[in-house]
Amino acid sequence: MPPVRWLGRSLLFLFLSACAAGRPLGARVGIDDGFRPFAAAPSATLVPPAVAGEPRPLEVAPGARASAVELARSLVGSRRVEVGGKRFGDDCTGLVRGVYAALGVDIMSAGQAGDNGVTAIWRFTAQRGRLYDGGRPLPGDLVFFRETYDLNRDGQVNDGLTHIGLVDDVEPDGTVLVIHRVARGVVRYRMNLAAPTQAKDPAGKVLNDGLRLAGQGSAPRLTGELFVSFGTLLPVEGSLARR
Repeated sequence: MPPVRWLGRSLLFLFLSACAAGRPLGARVGIDDGFRPFAAAPSATLVPPAVAGEPRPLEVAPGARASAVELARSLVGSRRVEVGGKRFGDDCTGLVRGVYAALGVDIMSAGQAGDNGVTAIWRFTAQRGRLYDGGRPLPGDLVFFRETYDLNRDGQVNDGLTHIGLVDDVEPDGTVLVIHRVARGVVRYRMNLAAPTQAKDPAGKVLNDGLRLAGQGSAPRLTGELFVSFGTLLPVEGSLARR
């Protein structure tokens, strides 16, 4: 590949990246609760195991799932994560926390000492909902990613859970639209788990957006390649229940 073309692609990846490429541009945290989306994983386990036993369902108002999706959609295009007059961290976990705070849920409350923000939300989801990696997600479900950047800068694939978003919708071909906070603000990315290593289909339709920059010893990676699981916390109501 000619050097100029390679540089152009690298700059484009940098512009699009989020929690994925180190501390994102403009990621000034408006609150400080001890959970850092850019902190190292607490142990070599990296992804905590699911909690044994039945989860304790959330108590939320009717229509909570639809409200969460509507709020996330309303934030698309914004650089600031501000909900109900309260400023949340301008990063991937800040977006999710803000959406759930509007429902009266502290989604970080299950975090343990040393957790980063994504790991804290993973633990909460394991305790109060369901983690799954197959099937068709629903709007409002969470999406967890790992290794979206070299968090501890050691050149190894050992950084665990590093990024999170919310499902906006699922297209007929199975491509999932994900709302998340990246360097340029709150955006939609695409992810297709049937073709996780394919950026576009033969017709040029985007299947997977770029989520990790090329680094020392590592190639750029797509959303489908870095997917860990979906997580569902909110009740399924109305038309969604009939899907």
